[in-house]
Amino acid sequence: MIKITEAFVEDIAKIQEIAHITWPITYGEILTAEQLEYMLNLIYSNEALSKQIQNKEQLFYLISDSESVIGFIGIEHNYKGEAITKIHKIYLLPETQGKGYGKIVFEEIKKMALESNSTELLLNVNRFNTALNFYKKLGFEIKETVDIEIGNGYLMEDYVMGKGL
Repeated sequence: MIKITEAFVEDIAKIQEIAHITWPITYGEILTAEQLEYMLNLIYSNEALSKQIQNKEQLFYLISDSESVIGFIGIEHNYKGEAITKIHKIYLLPETQGKGYGKIVFEEIKKMALESNSTELLLNVNRFNTALNFYKKLGFEIKETVDIEIGNGYLMEDYVMGKGL
């Protein structure tokens, strides 16, 4: 059984710890070590996370099993003023994969989205990320291909995927 609880500023270290474990595994064969480090520092700095949490730019939640925190999500309801819940971040520790936790987390996100009157879930996924197949199995479809400049000459080469609720 897993539990999803709201994360606060005091949980930033745990979010950073999970990001630093999952990112090299998720993106190690996709991104250079330099880009990986740049993005982790950009997205998961104390300043960036504090701002997002305090200003509720994203709602962060910790995912726990009976023993410990095993992942986190960052979502935004009413994305761009529309009835969309954007999943900005969803990471589970590698040892949890294949246990059905991802599907459970998506069901919880769906419930939160419906409670916020969303009619669609949206997420970005790196075009070379193996999670793409998982998202397709959950019913997400590719809506567009985007290249997002993030500075330092780096791009995020993503698919935007969506799923109606």
